[in-house]
Amino acid sequence: MKIKVGVIFGGETVEHEVSIISAVQAMAKMDQEKYEIIPIYITKDGDWYTGEMLKDIDYYGDLGLLKKYAKNVVLYKRKGAFVLQTKGFFKRIIKEIDIAFPIVHGTNVEDGVLQGYLQTIGIPFVGPDTYAAVVGQDKVYMKSLWALDELPMTNFVWFYDSKYRQNQEETIKQINKLKYPVIVKPASTGSSIGIGIVRKKEELAKAIEEAIQYDHKILVEELVENLKEVNISVLGNSDHTTLSEIEEVLPSKDFLTYEDKYIGNGKVKGKGGYKQPVKTSKGMLSASRKIPADLTAKLKKEVAEVAERAFKALGSSGCCRIDFLIDEKAKKVYVNEINSIPGSLAFYLWEAKGVNYTSLLDDMINIAVKDYKKRCSKTHSFDSNILEGFRGTKGLKGMKGKLGE
Repeated sequence: MKIKVGVIFGGETVEHEVSIISAVQAMAKMDQEKYEIIPIYITKDGDWYTGEMLKDIDYYGDLGLLKKYAKNVVLYKRKGAFVLQTKGFFKRIIKEIDIAFPIVHGTNVEDGVLQGYLQTIGIPFVGPDTYAAVVGQDKVYMKSLWALDELPMTNFVWFYDSKYRQNQEETIKQINKLKYPVIVKPASTGSSIGIGIVRKKEELAKAIEEAIQYDHKILVEELVENLKEVNISVLGNSDHTTLSEIEEVLPSKDFLTYEDKYIGNGKVKGKGGYKQPVKTSKGMLSASRKIPADLTAKLKKEVAEVAERAFKALGSSGCCRIDFLIDEKAKKVYVNEINSIPGSLAFYLWEAKGVNYTSLLDDMINIAVKDYKKRCSKTHSFDSNILEGFRGTKGLKGMKGKLGE
């Protein structure tokens, strides 16, 4: 019997389309002899849909048509099974799923919100749990935890948008303690959205205003001189990890923009004459890169060691990509950020190690099953009921001693 895998993607996030690209790529590569693949698409307004047509990227050119033929559903636990049920007066179960596979990016989906729901209903799911998803998406939380583990990072400051609005002078004074140029980022977005390079102090306010559009928490970091950017993927959980090949990113600009990563020069195409065609992209594969990275054996070893420590410090699971900044002149390695559910699931880094995409997806599902069994082995509640025999507020007074024990 095939394992029913519900692939969840989309969502209310600025990386919505990036998630669609990643999920469609992955669904096409899953072992169909082993898995029944059930697409679960979350629209930008939070509705959930399922249907075979959702496996085809071309259908996303006309979301009105997609909603017409796909089934609007909810996912919940019913009599021990995890089901997709239609909404409305005449409800019916469309599919049962055994395990969820979130292939999502950005705010409201990758950041622990979706993982919290899945953990609440009790379904096994691939990737980071709620805690790891939260700290993996919020760069301030992430860097604070890494600092406790004394991982090498660039100097940074952070602040809330409210603090900036109330006292811009004080906030800018705090930032000016850093060495320019600096990079300004929203704390919880990905795909380079809302990010700006600031080379002169006069440019700072404009970059902050751009970042504030996407998040209430803003991060400002020193830019690495003599920069070489490299990435590595980590696969596993707290018990065991393996590392991919290291890639060297060769951007044509100071950093890869959203357009560099996902729009590029993709051709426009449609299906069946739909009036709203969709741009196609190879995602991060469209970036210029060198695999393996041109690094000394010493630097490669340092990147690998720091990556494993960074992964475990955040309690991550599944397949992530960790980005590094290297000062080539000083030979210094800085960990930059983790991508808990990276675009394309970083499969190209594993192919360079002889692991094909289908095998990588299989490994991720197997890790999820192990994580689920481990969670189930722990005590999360008690059979006893301290409210048994409770008789209103009078009964509560008599229980004060018991509750305080």
